[in-house]
Amino acid sequence: MLRDFVTTRPALQEILKEALNMEKNNRYQPLQKHAKIPGVRWGGFSLLLLNLEEYYSEQHRANHILHKGSHHERKIRGSLKICSKSAIFEPDAISQPIIKIPLRDCIKTGKHRENGANRHFTKVYFIKEHNVVTPYKIERGKMEYVFELDVSEKVEDVVETLLQLHRASCIDKLGDQTAMITAILQSRLARTSFDKNRFQNISEKLHMECKAEMVTPLVTNAGHVCITDTNLYFQPLNGYPKPVVQITLQDVRRIYKRRHALTPLGLEVFCTEGDLCSDIYLKFYEPQDTDDLYFYIATYLEHHVAGHTAESYMLQWQRGLLSNYQYLLHLNNLADRSCNDLSQYPVFPWIIHDYSSSELDLSNPGNFRDLSKPVGALNEEWLERLLTRYQEMPEPKFMHESHYSSPGYYMLCLQNGRFDNADRMFNSIAETWKNSLDGAPDFKELIPEFYGDDVSFLVNSLKLDLGKRQGGQMVDDVELPPWASSPEDFLQKSKDALESNYVSEHLHEWIDLIFGYKQKRSGAVGAHNVFHPLTYEGGVDLNSIQDPDEKVAMLTQILEFGQTPKQLFVTPHPRRITPKFKSLSQTSSYNASMADTPVSPGEESFEDLTEESKTLAWNNITKLQLHEHYKIHKEAVTGITVSRNGSSVFTTSQDSTLKMFSKESKMLQRSI
Repeated sequence: MLRDFVTTRPALQEILKEALNMEKNNRYQPLQKHAKIPGVRWGGFSLLLLNLEEYYSEQHRANHILHKGSHHERKIRGSLKICSKSAIFEPDAISQPIIKIPLRDCIKTGKHRENGANRHFTKVYFIKEHNVVTPYKIERGKMEYVFELDVSEKVEDVVETLLQLHRASCIDKLGDQTAMITAILQSRLARTSFDKNRFQNISEKLHMECKAEMVTPLVTNAGHVCITDTNLYFQPLNGYPKPVVQITLQDVRRIYKRRHALTPLGLEVFCTEGDLCSDIYLKFYEPQDTDDLYFYIATYLEHHVAGHTAESYMLQWQRGLLSNYQYLLHLNNLADRSCNDLSQYPVFPWIIHDYSSSELDLSNPGNFRDLSKPVGALNEEWLERLLTRYQEMPEPKFMHESHYSSPGYYMLCLQNGRFDNADRMFNSIAETWKNSLDGAPDFKELIPEFYGDDVSFLVNSLKLDLGKRQGGQMVDDVELPPWASSPEDFLQKSKDALESNYVSEHLHEWIDLIFGYKQKRSGAVGAHNVFHPLTYEGGVDLNSIQDPDEKVAMLTQILEFGQTPKQLFVTPHPRRITPKFKSLSQTSSYNASMADTPVSPGEESFEDLTEESKTLAWNNITKLQLHEHYKIHKEAVTGITVSRNGSSVFTTSQDSTLKMFSKESKMLQRSI
């Protein structure tokens, strides 16, 4: 299920929940709770049961008929799901397994008399019998499966769709197969449209409608996007996981354009300021649709451009208004990293160097990793080997074969119905760190979950049988370092380390490597930070590749190898202003006390006044009357001054902007 890849088992806290269907996966879950009725399956199907790049297009209520026409005939109630490379039957009864039938192995598909679809297959998967996650059971040989649809009028369409998808799945050339499946999907999208009855209010005014896909880890879901004057909607073709996903535009706080599969067609929307995961990630088919929707939503965001630049976040971080954790989250978002895209998952640094001591001393610089070097260059002996190979390598040269964030080294769903090799799974913190240093192709950084609050990625809470290692140990909870008494303690100490003075003083060096000037060209060469050219933005133009097989192969290689973040800084990143910086927790970083703001020598502050003066000042304030009110800043105001002639008011704010407001025209005149 998961190879020993430190940056990905944490993602299991969301993805595994969907794969196991033991609780809701994310905010896309249907509004109604799954009824825990004895004998009824509650949420057995998951998109993670599909193959990579497979679509789930439609479902139909149906009966699976066993022993058709015999005295032992019986019906199993459930739903038949039509996917681009398989047909999946999900029974209502929890005791019955989900049946997955690969269309490529189909011998014959057609109507069975007049009320069902009849198929002959040579290989069938049986999944999650009794709702228990185990490796798939596979049956081979000639078998017949008969399904009876509730709506008999749909049998012709279902059979025709299955025949088309079967022809596509039997095409040997992957490029041609992908093209045919895409054409079938686009044809279905063209025949449908957004159901306007799903609007929250009958008075809503339609602005635009287009085709798109909702992106989630490992899978995408095709459907229709609709935006009105008050809401953004996505309606999946298959109605999964619910008929409509709805976002209120007034709730939107951030919006980012995204590169998805190396093309600028993605759009990610956040309705909370500090969340790691977005509310929805959409991938469009046309660049114009991406641009139009982005512009329309951005009009709802006050000071959208000014508040969302790397430089503005950098200034807030320098002054101590953002914690290290929050600053890294913002940089990842600006650099196209998303929790919904495993080839571009948010990247965080290894911080701690000591995973063997019984106590962790965060005041000792020797317990921290050198943040000025990439993971692959921390071991001098291994670095010498890399440099020797690099010098002997023909163009294009690169130092590191593996990337610090690469989905090619792990699987978060069952691959061919089996868990991964037990020794390749994420078994130990110390062992994974050692592998990163000792030359194993494991030059991986961490992900945000290592500095969060959810410990689920560290524990095998469902007690899955993940196999036995060569030494005889069963794969279970992740082994923690001796200085961590529990998973919660490990995360807390990791958070403390990330926000420590040492990291605050050196984090800019790591940012130079991942998001800055040492990411590319001579800066990367000098820092021993050169990855494969295909991983960099602009490394290949897929539109210039004419051969469909070559294009699919190239895209697959890039997505599996991982991608380097978008470069945000081209000059050395300034260090944090640490002497006046007070350590901030993740929860308090947006609420830095103004009393902590340093005062220049000779400048009088409110704290310098006598108690008598303070009392007089507060008494006078109560006599003031509000004359007019204007909201010109997104966040708290940090300073106000009036021009000498009294015509203009200048203000600064925690939103990193300085604004000039005209008292005469009562309008904002400048914003920088």
